[in-house]
Amino acid sequence: MFCYTVHMSTGYGNTSQRFAKLAQMNESVFHARDLANLWQIKNKNTLHTTLKRYVQNGLLFRIYKGFYAIGDIKKINPFLLGVKALNGFAYVSTETVLAENGIILQSLSAITLISSKSKKFFIGENFYQARKLSDKYLFNTSGINLENGFYKASVERAAADLLYFNPHYFFDGGDMINWKKVCKIQKEIGYK
Repeated sequence: MFCYTVHMSTGYGNTSQRFAKLAQMNESVFHARDLANLWQIKNKNTLHTTLKRYVQNGLLFRIYKGFYAIGDIKKINPFLLGVKALNGFAYVSTETVLAENGIILQSLSAITLISSKSKKFFIGENFYQARKLSDKYLFNTSGINLENGFYKASVERAAADLLYFNPHYFFDGGDMINWKKVCKIQKEIGYK
């Protein structure tokens, strides 16, 4: 016990203060770099050891190397997990949004995201597919809304995005889409 107290006072900081800072942020998932900044830990070894101890003690859950959650990932919104895993601006869009709104009827194998990088990955039982979109379009937030801590496209933005990637896509429930809004969003973004 004495050794632990010595370690705590010589670099690992106060656990309760660190988790109080996390609670103030009202976030459930973090990258190691975020935690280093929040806790003002500059030494990588100190950060690694601190995170390892917190995981061993059940205070943090390791999703994968460098990505952590405060609770069990099964209890965290899968859309939030996917967007946060990309560690940059990203949003839920295309098939996922359209299927959620009954416009695409087939079963989806992936949660579809839009970001600055193309990537396929799993977190727990969820499969994600991120499509790369040029920054000049990605950062235009027309038709994108903040929802439960992550960004998500409206139906019209999701349709515009999907048509950008696949201009010949067939929409099962195309009559449920406001095509005037889609055209407006396409012009605002600069999609051709």
